[in-house]
Amino acid sequence: MIKVTLPDNSVREYESGTTSWDVAKSISEGLARNVLAAKVNGEVWDLTRPLITDSSVSLLSFKDKEGKATMWHSSAHLMAEAIEFHYPGVKLAIGPNIENGFYYDIDFMDYEFGDSDLEKIEKKIIELARTKSEYIRKDISKADAIKYFTKKDDEYKLELIDGLEDGSITFYTQGEFTDLCRGPHIPNTGYIKAVKLLSIAGAYWRGDENRKQLTRIYGITFQKNKELIAHLEMLEEAKKRDHRKLGKELELFAFSQRVGMGLPLWLPKGAALRERLINFMKEAQVKSGYSPVVTPHIGHKDLYVCSGHYEKYGEDSFQSIKTPHENEEFLLKPMNCPHHCEIYKTSPKSYKDLPLRLAEFGTVYRYEQSGELHGLTRVRGFTQDDAHIFCRPDQVEEEFKKVIELVMYTFNALDFDDYTAQVSLRDPNNNNKYIGSDENWEKAEASIIKASEEMGLNTVVEYGEAAFYGPKLDFMVKDALGRSWQLGTIQVDYNLPERFELEYVGSDNQKHRPVMIHRAPFGSLERFIAVLIEHTAGKFPLWLNPEQVTVLPISEKYNDYAKEVFNSLNNYDIRGLVDERYEKIGKKIRDAEMLKIPYMLIIGENEMSEKKVSVRKQGTGDLGVFSLEEFAEIVQKEINQKLIQFAE
Repeated sequence: MIKVTLPDNSVREYESGTTSWDVAKSISEGLARNVLAAKVNGEVWDLTRPLITDSSVSLLSFKDKEGKATMWHSSAHLMAEAIEFHYPGVKLAIGPNIENGFYYDIDFMDYEFGDSDLEKIEKKIIELARTKSEYIRKDISKADAIKYFTKKDDEYKLELIDGLEDGSITFYTQGEFTDLCRGPHIPNTGYIKAVKLLSIAGAYWRGDENRKQLTRIYGITFQKNKELIAHLEMLEEAKKRDHRKLGKELELFAFSQRVGMGLPLWLPKGAALRERLINFMKEAQVKSGYSPVVTPHIGHKDLYVCSGHYEKYGEDSFQSIKTPHENEEFLLKPMNCPHHCEIYKTSPKSYKDLPLRLAEFGTVYRYEQSGELHGLTRVRGFTQDDAHIFCRPDQVEEEFKKVIELVMYTFNALDFDDYTAQVSLRDPNNNNKYIGSDENWEKAEASIIKASEEMGLNTVVEYGEAAFYGPKLDFMVKDALGRSWQLGTIQVDYNLPERFELEYVGSDNQKHRPVMIHRAPFGSLERFIAVLIEHTAGKFPLWLNPEQVTVLPISEKYNDYAKEVFNSLNNYDIRGLVDERYEKIGKKIRDAEMLKIPYMLIIGENEMSEKKVSVRKQGTGDLGVFSLEEFAEIVQKEINQKLIQFAE
């Protein structure tokens, strides 16, 4: 007999060899119908995999992240089977689940394949799903795995197998299809009831631009057709909110091939939006005791060798900048933290000087592959609202909690009210990915967990997601469409202070090592603005909007009064513009609506004679006729209500 511990800490006894599916059935037949996989001792397993020893078991449904991942991974295999049916002999590369669905990279060789072929693949997937074929796991020797894929002449699978150890290789079979795979998978194909193949893209094998370009097919599946319909409706809304589309329409930013891929150009309106966000954060930071600093865009290679960034990010960095001096190399900085460590070292520190909080809106550079660039969310040059807190060990938890408060203040100000705090820890099975001692890691992880609990955060724990130098707390924010984005981050680091030999003199008159807290409530300013655009559909909060009002004279003879109104608005700190175009007022209003300018002030004969304005609100309509003072009160009231709300 073995003991199975369930999430509620209840313990049940079963015969050795019992499956997680059997456990689900023993609890409820309804539960068993809905589970897709199980988390056994922290690892996701097939429901049909036998439990041999005492285990903790969590049953996963489509509501769980790991449940979705399992179904979508299984769907990738089913799509591959459907493609092999219509295109015999194609070569399969990799087919993982992703955040929303799955993809498979395929070498179609001499076959022609395009968007028009997706529908027949969808139909075949549903046909195969209805057979309810089991996903069968099989351990296989490396020699037999090589033999199998040599016969299929699939060089991609053979290359993958070459990097695997004998004894760790598994195949999965469903119906007529067998694939190299670690799993896990759903019990059978019958769970897949609705499918949509979303798009086709090119993808280099293993992300290497020098390797063959394969065809990547993206798809998504659901257990109910109504769930698929809802998802497709969400995708349509997402297209309307796409920050790349709105960024162009609202004249916020642009890209230029001559400047370089992944290097955004901020246009005047976008620069104004960006500056207001920066000023918002700077004001909050000054109130919280941060000192602003500025560091160069480049640093000597030795700086990043010392920090460990060169080893970890060297391949993702731009090529070294070499000078006429022999062996002198500089890099575009991939991170701000090494520079801040050097600032710390510019003068001796006492325990009374700590915490020292250094803040910088620092631009950093990463050489992302061209195929991975995406608007503002994935760029090669981006600015972080970066800060580093150097503190004593006894100050870590208090400082960490203060940063959490700052992150929540930021999210509240911008109406991001649905978020989860992800505690990102080391991968317990692979310590080679990280620097530093186990003792320091354990202290840092304990500090994050305790501070998060004391702040009452809704947290999830993810192993293997820590930074290479320390664990972190990542804020996963859901936007208006329910999509999850990683924005703010806080990290506890005992390792960089050791690498840079940072010290302070303690109350015992001895030298001690400070602890370093890395934090960025926005994260990347570019990514944050991209998410903000899509979250608000371009309708920014009034306090943030680069253009709060547009003055619309109904004909050119009212232009002078329109300018007078505009100049008077400056006295009330209201931002805007005058639309002096020789266009009909209806078109001016429509254009202002499209530009999502919150308020329109319409100027005609009556308004000019009475020294008033007709006020129209974007998305609402006419509000009436007001004096400038009355309109300024309307604007200020709306801003103040928001300021009071996020201050609370």
